Amino acid sequence: MNYPKDSVNKLLVQKAIEAKQNAYAPYSNFRVGSALLTDDDEIITGCNVEVSSFGLTICAERNVIFQAYSKGKRKFKAIALAADTNNYISPCGACRQVISDLCGNIDVIMVNGNGDYKIYKAAELLPIAFTHTELNNRK
Repeated sequence: MNYPKDSVNKLLVQKAIEAKQNAYAPYSNFRVGSALLTDDDEIITGCNVEVSSFGLTICAERNVIFQAYSKGKRKFKAIALAADTNNYISPCGACRQVISDLCGNIDVIMVNGNGDYKIYKAAELLPIAFTHTELNNRK
């Protein structure tokens, strides 16, 4: 993909909005779609999937990241997430940790229900993150 960065961001936003249509959210009716841009410019999409035991529900962000890992992808540029909200949709704490651990300090594109978006770095969303570094610094 040889697009200017703004065009790539807009494409990711569109893919996240499209992925939201596949969300399975019969309990919360809170649909979220995500689109992950790999280092080799592949776009992988995901959505949230709910079950009656809410603790077993998977968020769109973790869904797409785990899909990417199952395809052997390990390096990423950006992730977009979209929901039908007035505010920009932000990853939950669990997803912030997974993004930090498995994606690094990538761009996180938060999309509101109007298709407008804001971009943050993952480290801005989870400052002082617990990472593999702490595991390697044990006494």
